[in-house]
Amino acid sequence: MKNRICYIDNAATSFPKPKSVIKEVEKCLSTYCGNAGRGSHRLSLQAANKIYECRELICRLINAKAPENIFFVPSCSYGLNLITKGALDLGDHVLISDMEHNSVLRPVRKLADEGIITFDIFDCLLKSDEEILTSIKSKIKPSTKLLICNHQSNICSFCAPICKIGELCKNYNVSFALDTAQSIGHYNIDMQEMNINYISAPAHKGLYGIQGAGFVAINSQNRLKTLIEGGNGIYSLEAHMPDFLPERHEVGTLPLPAIVGLCEGIKEVNKRTLHEITAHERNLFRILRDGLLNIDAVTVYAPDFEGSTLSFNIKNLSAERVCSLLDEQNICLRAGFHCSALGHASLGTKELGTVRASFGMFNTKNDVDKLLLAINNFKKFV
Repeated sequence: MKNRICYIDNAATSFPKPKSVIKEVEKCLSTYCGNAGRGSHRLSLQAANKIYECRELICRLINAKAPENIFFVPSCSYGLNLITKGALDLGDHVLISDMEHNSVLRPVRKLADEGIITFDIFDCLLKSDEEILTSIKSKIKPSTKLLICNHQSNICSFCAPICKIGELCKNYNVSFALDTAQSIGHYNIDMQEMNINYISAPAHKGLYGIQGAGFVAINSQNRLKTLIEGGNGIYSLEAHMPDFLPERHEVGTLPLPAIVGLCEGIKEVNKRTLHEITAHERNLFRILRDGLLNIDAVTVYAPDFEGSTLSFNIKNLSAERVCSLLDEQNICLRAGFHCSALGHASLGTKELGTVRASFGMFNTKNDVDKLLLAINNFKKFV
């Protein structure tokens, strides 16, 4: 179709959603959207069964300790706040990478400003694996309790060496928290093999659910302080939150439609396989990168890191202007700083921001061809 939306902004949220996701969310809203854990009637029990099914799928996807070690939160950002504020105590030291999203930087910065913790930033972008590990080792202190790192950046396709970082953390008795906002549904993640203590993830990006839910997974030996407290249908006559998972951190009514959407989204990812999805996205990345590198007015950032996300700028045009011009042609990309002050400082784009293209499993070569044709036609502006 001539006017079909060319959507290449999947790092923000995946679109379109699989038909199975839409169908199940609609079915939930129309036939079984009861409140799980808030009664013994059939709709409440059916809701609880769907939620547990989703926990099981997540558990298998990331090789978590048990389904009970996975709890649902409103978003990945919420989950990262819960991990950060729940794991740390007065006097603790934290390490974060130079590519972190503001969902990591801001809660860490706030705790530091309040005098509760100290933190350091280790070098990641444009470094070899050994240089990254050396930077981490040089900043570890006796009080270092937690290392937080994103798996893949949200402004380019740089991936941290997660297995090596996890092994290092294990050797130094430092807990390892992984932000999987841009990697889950794209890459294999194994909590046991990679020595990951905490994971936070969204439902609506690489797992093709809808907005409104995320999850945190923790290893059984780790216990987090609660971020908020309230009702969850368990031990309602007691004034304290329960000690056991997942109810300790699931407060209030869970977003059932978003959770059942996530459940179906994971099934779609499993059908296609991570290998197939990653290969497809990298192929599109290479076509776009190579095409952009052949346009004199375009600067491509970190082009050697191949994955689902690519950032660029066009000479004499702001990132916002580029995306506005593309939108006029039904092409959707993102402009700006992508909520990553550290990442743009590391990439050298903190003054300009970037135009970001990010692929999902529904993108095609036609999308890339359309984008390249539009950018080639911007010569009149430059």
